Amino acid sequence: MSAPSLSLDEFVCFAIYTANGAFNRAYKPALNAIGLTYPQYLAMVALWAKDGVTVGALGEQLFLESNTLTPLLKRLEAAGLVTRQRDAEDERQVRVHLTDEGRALRLKAASVPESIVGALGSAAAPEDIGRLRDEIARLRDALNAR
Repeated sequence: MSAPSLSLDEFVCFAIYTANGAFNRAYKPALNAIGLTYPQYLAMVALWAKDGVTVGALGEQLFLESNTLTPLLKRLEAAGLVTRQRDAEDERQVRVHLTDEGRALRLKAASVPESIVGALGSAAAPEDIGRLRDEIARLRDALNAR
């Protein structure tokens, strides 16, 4: 019986890992221009879609543990983009709210996705990107369900 292949070229996880690094490098100039890191940008995108969510709900949406999310939110709060407040009805919950400055940043951030599409150039058609996103999400969900 032969040993299984251990070629990096055959590992889906390696392709995803290295693509993640490439995407981070592609995002960096656009995000530097608006003063956010990639995880901070994701948190802001989630809050622009739905303001006032609990820290727990935001963590679930972003697939982040509280020990990662809390320092990220503290930095966004220090930058004046969000506030964190105890829920009036359930003091165990902390809600995250955009400030006026945080809402205004959305206009500056509107060009970020376009910069990534531009970086991809003709490497992928929009419909291919959509299918790839859905397949990767399916793999992620299958692994998280274990």
